[in-house]
Amino acid sequence: METAENLVRLDTLVTGSRLVVRSKKDWRFAAVSKMDEGLVVLTVASPSGYSYRLRRDPDTEILLEGTIPILKYDETDTWRDNFGQYDVRW
Repeated sequence: METAENLVRLDTLVTGSRLVVRSKKDWRFAAVSKMDEGLVVLTVASPSGYSYRLRRDPDTEILLEGTIPILKYDETDTWRDNFGQYDVRW
């Protein structure tokens, strides 16, 4: 359950902040790369080794799970259950 204490806005994170985001299939790491004219640009790491950008509204809610910021989502799974594998060699 989200309380007002563990909900913050995306624009409160500084450039370089890390957060967890939900992709179509799994959860991935992202970083705030730029605050641009009414948008926050996130760079998301892909398991294939590439990265891509997401643009979100600065008013988008971020859920804090302890000290881990998570972009609010509508899925039923949690990031701990379905986190993307980046490199299976390790």
